[in-house]
Amino acid sequence: MKKLYLLVGLFLLASPSFAQRTLIHCGNLFDGVENALQPQMTVVVEGNKITAVQKGYATPTGQDRVLDMKSKTVLPGLIDMHVHLEMQTRRGGAIDGFTRNQADVAFQAAQYAKTTLLAGFTTVRDLGGTGVNVSLRNAINAGLVDGPRVLTVGKSIATTGGHADPTNGYRKDLMGDPGPLEGVINSPEDARKAVRQRYKDGSDLIKITATGGVLSNAKDGSGPQFTEEEVKAVVDAAKDYGFAVAAHAHGAEGMKRAIRAGVQTIEHGTLMDDEAIELFKKYGTYYVPTIIAGKTAADSARHFGYYPALVTPKALAIGPKIQATFAKAYKAGVKIAFGTDAGVYIHGYNAKEFEYMVEAGMPPVEAIKSALMTNAKLLGMDTQVGSIEAGKFADIIAVDESPIQNIKTLQTVQFVMKNGKVYKQ
Repeated sequence: MKKLYLLVGLFLLASPSFAQRTLIHCGNLFDGVENALQPQMTVVVEGNKITAVQKGYATPTGQDRVLDMKSKTVLPGLIDMHVHLEMQTRRGGAIDGFTRNQADVAFQAAQYAKTTLLAGFTTVRDLGGTGVNVSLRNAINAGLVDGPRVLTVGKSIATTGGHADPTNGYRKDLMGDPGPLEGVINSPEDARKAVRQRYKDGSDLIKITATGGVLSNAKDGSGPQFTEEEVKAVVDAAKDYGFAVAAHAHGAEGMKRAIRAGVQTIEHGTLMDDEAIELFKKYGTYYVPTIIAGKTAADSARHFGYYPALVTPKALAIGPKIQATFAKAYKAGVKIAFGTDAGVYIHGYNAKEFEYMVEAGMPPVEAIKSALMTNAKLLGMDTQVGSIEAGKFADIIAVDESPIQNIKTLQTVQFVMKNGKVYKQ
């Protein structure tokens, strides 16, 4: 009987009602719902959830733990809709595909994931790698690796020679003829098979490269690379499997085809014209600008030998235009989702994007919210993340100043909690 009583006692102590509470005393709170800061607030965390948000500084009782953030501004964990956790820019990096094993990619990706989390981004959408990103997501979910909550496409879908064809730039005897298994399609039938393969691989969503790209070792960065029928086949198959579709696109014609076919987001959107802007608004498609990636690529291209010869002129031509495109799209009423293309620049600088968005005319509150509830809704996770409200995951960060007054403060996050666990304090 004594053993039984002991077991019952241990069970009661371990049950949620007996779990230790954490009280976060916030000097100012930006909860992701209201537009204004709320002074002197307490966020109550139990386990991995927020259980209450209260005015004033709640008095601890019993075993309560208090985190003193009275000199800080507290916000929800940020969400980046466009990262690449398997890669990071470096001079001569084009050779990495020939020299790195999957284990090398995985160890590096784990470090990039941790860096991203410590920068205050507690949820990310990984838009393309080799498939190691699926394993990385699983390792983070299992608690084996520190990183943000990851939703990943696994391998992006391209056409032969397209931006995500993994054999671009190879010599002929190494090119082969990759197909749907490798994420390369050339017909609606291929498109459906490629989507189903991503489902089999464990992806969370689908990405296509609707136009050429900047950093792929191929000549054109702007032309359309899918027929509208192929994009439509991807979108229709994706719906069957509960997948949203993101479309990389620089050129106007490729993004128009993708929007009409029903993709959820357009990434980069550099050369969008007035007709494309009207289609964004008509179909409710979201624009993910990635301004920091454009600026970084252009800066890197100015250093001789940083990129292959085919890449350099594209980076110099496309990169500097994205901020102005964002300004035009925002002023025209296109819906904006926050995303950065991390990996094209050094991981951990994701919040620099806020500065560029504000420079281009978006008010700080709107810029911040684009990385909170806007992204949470696009991910189908608005009941779980994106704001500090009772019942949501305890994804919480803190900065020294008001980001409404100084957007740059988001680049130096001082405190990070994800799922109720403190990773940075």
